[in-house]
Amino acid sequence: MKKIILFVLLLFSFLNSFAQDISGAWNGVLKLSNNQLRVVFNITKTQDGYTSTTDSPDQGAKGIPVQSTTFENSVLKLNMPVLGGSYEGKLNADNVFIGKITQNGHTLDLNLSKGNAEILRPQEPKEPFSYYTEEVKFENKTDHLTLAGTLSLPKKEGNFPAVILITGSGAQNRDEEALGHKPFLVLADYLTKKGIAVLRFDDRGFGASTGDFKSATTMDFVKDVQSAVDYLKTRKEIDKNKIGLIGHSEGGIIAPIVAGKSKDIAFIILMAGTGVRGDKLLLMQKEHIERQMGVSEEEVKKGQETYKEIYKLVISSSVNDEKLHKNIKDIFKSKLSLNEEKATVYTVQVINPWMYDFLKLDPEPFLEKVKCPVLAINGSKDLQVPAEENLQGIQKALTKGGNKKTTIKELPNLNHLFQECKTGLPTEYGVIEQTISPTALEEMSSWVLLQTK
Repeated sequence: MKKIILFVLLLFSFLNSFAQDISGAWNGVLKLSNNQLRVVFNITKTQDGYTSTTDSPDQGAKGIPVQSTTFENSVLKLNMPVLGGSYEGKLNADNVFIGKITQNGHTLDLNLSKGNAEILRPQEPKEPFSYYTEEVKFENKTDHLTLAGTLSLPKKEGNFPAVILITGSGAQNRDEEALGHKPFLVLADYLTKKGIAVLRFDDRGFGASTGDFKSATTMDFVKDVQSAVDYLKTRKEIDKNKIGLIGHSEGGIIAPIVAGKSKDIAFIILMAGTGVRGDKLLLMQKEHIERQMGVSEEEVKKGQETYKEIYKLVISSSVNDEKLHKNIKDIFKSKLSLNEEKATVYTVQVINPWMYDFLKLDPEPFLEKVKCPVLAINGSKDLQVPAEENLQGIQKALTKGGNKKTTIKELPNLNHLFQECKTGLPTEYGVIEQTISPTALEEMSSWVLLQTK
């Protein structure tokens, strides 16, 4: 009898462990002091146990490797040295892991439920659209590359005013997709329904566009946008006298550069465009974000002093060479006590081709040359391109150039992506369901319609 009971207990134990196959996605929410972040663990069963990866949807990170994954006695353990952390949770009767995540000495509660973290984006339009769209390709003949995008027309036949959407910094697709949001898809949809044709395209070397993004600078992207203008002029559906540009962030620098050089541009909109030189903008951005995050005054000051010294070296340099690299690396090592490896990484970030040029890029002389109507908008809670300083810089430069056809507006409670927000921190972008505030959408569309009537 004892042997039978023992056999039954062993069989039950085996069946129970077999039933607890935890393969699949498990999601949870990390609640921070002023924000929250979704976390997803993707667990795969193997002959030897389990393997897994981590996603952070709100930060746009996917497939982060997990070094080891174990599941014994209903306890899940994940070791993630690449993130400097680990997770441990116990599966309860409701099929929920109750546990904690530890990262860099900090421990937070993190309970996991089966399934992917749902990303709600209520503004994202779905096919079929009420207007005509066409996949297009056009050439940048100067740099010998092909740019791919989408042209949206209110109707397949007709003659319409048009805008070209210009993305911000970093490799972006035609929708300016990030953190589950597709701002340019939402904006294009809104404008096209108002009777305005929209061309949006993948950055060079990204998506379906050819070319090399890593070696490209802002001035290279200027040539790409001019190529887009040239392409629209070949389309019979486009009113060639009513072609405008809408640039977001870095796109807000590119738009006035193109407009100042070309008589083909009828108007421009600067969405969080910059009005100060690149080095000053990045110092401003760093300070605003750190203060909002609650970084100590001592650390804020230390960071400002360090990067001011580094940026000064870049601004005064005539060439991006090994001597400059060494001098910057030495500052990182002495001021921030970084080891050789980390100092090298930081140095490479500061003097890659795009950053080297951006730090020196002053939008003022380009804005002075813009003679067409300009709408410049910023969110009051934008921490990346702070509204007051940059809108003042834009207004000053346009006025100096004699442009009286300007509208400058600071939109309340909007962040860098023009979302209604609480803190303005970048960590908030992915958590917010809204992609672009209706206020910003209406502000832009009504202004464009006014310019094109």
